[in-house]
Amino acid sequence: MMEKSRVLPSPKHPPIVDKTYLFNHSSARMSGRHTLTGNIQRHSDFASKILRNQREVLVYLPPGYRRWLGQRYPVLYLQDGQNVFDAATAFGAVEWGVDETAQRLLARKLIEPLIIVAVANTGENRIHEYAPSRGRFDGKRKRSKGLARNYGRFLIEELKPFIDRKYRTRPETEFTGLGGSSLGGLATLALGIWFPNVFTRLAVMSPAVWWDECFICRMVDELEEKLPLKIWLDTGTREEGWQRTRDLRDRLVEKGWRVNDDLQYTEVEGADHSERAWGARIDPMLRFLFPPPPPLAKTRRRRALKPLVLEPQLRR
Repeated sequence: MMEKSRVLPSPKHPPIVDKTYLFNHSSARMSGRHTLTGNIQRHSDFASKILRNQREVLVYLPPGYRRWLGQRYPVLYLQDGQNVFDAATAFGAVEWGVDETAQRLLARKLIEPLIIVAVANTGENRIHEYAPSRGRFDGKRKRSKGLARNYGRFLIEELKPFIDRKYRTRPETEFTGLGGSSLGGLATLALGIWFPNVFTRLAVMSPAVWWDECFICRMVDELEEKLPLKIWLDTGTREEGWQRTRDLRDRLVEKGWRVNDDLQYTEVEGADHSERAWGARIDPMLRFLFPPPPPLAKTRRRRALKPLVLEPQLRR
């Protein structure tokens, strides 16, 4: 029997059809009440030549960033940035609370200090930028442009260099993470497979496994070898077709990932496909992908020995 982990049951909600959610949640309903917590920098209208558009980027800096000027930090990039930190821009005025959760975990030293970059989607282009293939949607009447690879290029060639110049990051592959939910979760795993030399810590939350007849499953099946990726994968049992995520887990295991080692798989009893459900899983996700560094080994101080001085022998 396949081993899996579970978290506490979530409050009961009516099931939400994930396919409908994918197409409707890109336009935020402004609540007017900002809920940003901590040191968050705003970069409005960040332009992309690759995608020929612009979007807002918010950057969370950990406590002590201004004080410890010699310290550098790993980075986690999150899709659907409107929903990450601020209820004023989040879909349905429900944010993930990543900033509050990070502050709490850092205060308790339960995660490594990190920088979190919330990358906003671009509304109606979301279905194109997050899709790894030109699959059909909206009752198969429309077809996506399948721009996820170009979106990855935007992250790698335009946004990441800017973040690495502007902030004290640890730019190496092993310190760079990527995450998202729903179609953003699908894009996260696809980009991790395409660009394992850039992103190695992946938060794949309620991924749209159904997309294009399980296109992501075929991507995993076609891997010639296991990639150096640490993956958080989850789903809620009140999501339509949540069992597909379990199947995706099994395919990853067949390729060499080990559950509770470099693959953390979580099924949440009663959780639906919503911002509230994903916000409830930020805590264990961060603790898995960014655990605190091991404590430095204590070394015993040894008393310095006086150098041995040989006296010259006197001639007799």
